[in-house]
Order: sequence, then C-alpha cells, then structure tokens
Amino acid sequence: MNLLDAVLVALAEPTRRQLLDLLAERGEASASTLAQALPVTRQAIVKHLAVLDDAGLVSSRRAGREVRYRTRPERLAQAARDLSELATAWETRLATIKRLAEEGD
Repeated sequence: MNLLDAVLVALAEPTRRQLLDLLAERGEASASTLAQALPVTRQAIVKHLAVLDDAGLVSSRRAGREVRYRTRPERLAQAARDLSELATAWETRLATIKRLAEEGD
C-alpha cells in the first residue's frame, strides 16, 4: 500500500479522524487520556492509533510508563499535495476528452 492509500484508509474511519482532532487540540496525549474523551475502549484507541501510526499521521514516544502520541501534520500535507496532483491529472484528461468530443460534433 502506498503512502496516499495508507493515509486515506486511516482517515476513512470517523474515530481516527476524531483522534487526530483531539491530538491537534492537545498537542500530545496518551491512549488512556484519549479514551476518556471518546466512547470507545482504551484497547480500541490503541488499535486506531496503530493504524494512524502506520500511515505516518501520528508519532509516539515513551514518557515514563506511558506512551504519548502526537500528530505528524507533514504527512497529511503530503497527502493533500498528492491529491492535488491527482486532481490536476484528471482535469487534464477530462479536458482532452471534452475537446475530442467537441471536435467530433
């Protein structure tokens, strides 16, 4: 799975988007802290954070006995650039199809 696919898969789940929002607001938080803010278990939060980590959207660091997570906005920015490039490519293709269709009339 390429980077863009991993980011889109990670962002497809509403709970993971909520986790990113919470981390963006708080700067850094543990899975236990995040679980208190959402109606899911700590174990579910850890699984969601693993998907976000695999996509490069969050990073973690150990602080004593707990693991603290924070967002990695540069990865989301890269995905946005990739989507923009994809949109430009499709717009070019569609313009070509339109031109060819109009020439045929």
